[in-house]
Amino acid sequence: MLRLAIPAFFALVAEPLFVLVDSAIIGRLGTPQLAGLGVAGTMLTTLVNLCVFLAYATTAAVARLMGAGDPRAAIRQGLDGVWLAALLGIGLLVVGLVGAPWIVAAFGASDSATPHAVTYLRIGSLGIPAMLVVLAATGVLRGLQDTRTPLVVAVLGFGANLLLNVGFVYGLHWGIAGSAWGTVLAQTAMAVVYLVTVVRGARRHGASLRPDTAGIRACAAAGAPLFVRTVSLRAILVVATVAATHMGDTSIATHQVAWQIWTFLAFAMDALAIAAQAIVGRALGSGDASGARAATRRMLVWGVWTGVLFAIVVVAARPLYIPLFTADPAVRDLLAGTLLAVAALQPLAGAVFVLDGVLIGAGDGRYLALTMPLVLAAFCAALGTVSALGGGLIAVWWWAIGTFMIARVLLLGRRAYGDAWLVTGKR
Repeated sequence: MLRLAIPAFFALVAEPLFVLVDSAIIGRLGTPQLAGLGVAGTMLTTLVNLCVFLAYATTAAVARLMGAGDPRAAIRQGLDGVWLAALLGIGLLVVGLVGAPWIVAAFGASDSATPHAVTYLRIGSLGIPAMLVVLAATGVLRGLQDTRTPLVVAVLGFGANLLLNVGFVYGLHWGIAGSAWGTVLAQTAMAVVYLVTVVRGARRHGASLRPDTAGIRACAAAGAPLFVRTVSLRAILVVATVAATHMGDTSIATHQVAWQIWTFLAFAMDALAIAAQAIVGRALGSGDASGARAATRRMLVWGVWTGVLFAIVVVAARPLYIPLFTADPAVRDLLAGTLLAVAALQPLAGAVFVLDGVLIGAGDGRYLALTMPLVLAAFCAALGTVSALGGGLIAVWWWAIGTFMIARVLLLGRRAYGDAWLVTGKR
């Protein structure tokens, strides 16, 4: 577990650092720019994360086939996922380029934030194909139980992103456009490295590199339930962002930073979920149902205690990191209060991410697809209540997002407690 989780941890925390770096650099330009990033960044991460099934479904499928002793089929299935990623990436690129003004308008951004949001969204869309390829290729390597390569690529990509953004924004004075260009170039370089790595693995195992229409369709079908799950998750983020946007630039700027800190912590805890996907998938593929359940119990305990540790750090370190994101006193004050809710929800988040990873690794996407709309409904009901009572951003985090996490842990825990997900063999 540790051999998989520790490299995955450092690789995963590097990914949200891309947006955190953007937030810190752009936040020094002004609140309208940071608010613009809040809208554009939310949309870009939504477009990419709707396709996170490319990583999750591929990890589970490759791990199960490896457990069943068929590495050639495992690599071939992974390559089908990479081809699917490239096709989806081109389509989403067009959506981002053409639809940027209408997408930003739909969020209700202020007149001062709108031009910054449109600029960042249009340029940032150029990196979508690369990011989807990275997702699929990462899933292949995780399924092969290689989490070290993604770690190296993520760290180098983060370093390149930091240097490019600082150089473009402050050196060339490109403003928010410079930050977007730096991120796109770093993402593209990462995709190239991943492609070289996966192609080498395919040649080593004698797997064909050509696109296979039937295989691509099978990957899409396998990922469909996880897509439904992710749509519900991203809808929660979008709805929360829209609510914060209508509260004004101070609230949306605060929400942008708070959500990126939340995402950073989520990616960190997702290291255990990645380990769960690979271990559970391989165990079930080899027929070891008892091993899969034992691993689940241990990782669940680790997830909760990791959440407790993160909660303490978030609260104690606020004076150190809040000034890095903004010089606006109003944003700083609101962020300090919002982060108390972020911290309080971390132990629940630890359990949620582990259980989610276990069920994904088991190929139990249908259950996740059926239950996530219920979670979305609970969140929307809580958010509507907060809005009706005149609550602000802090209330949204405590009550609406709190309800979202409680609903998830209850539904995931109910499933993991039973035996329906313990299906062995290739599937």
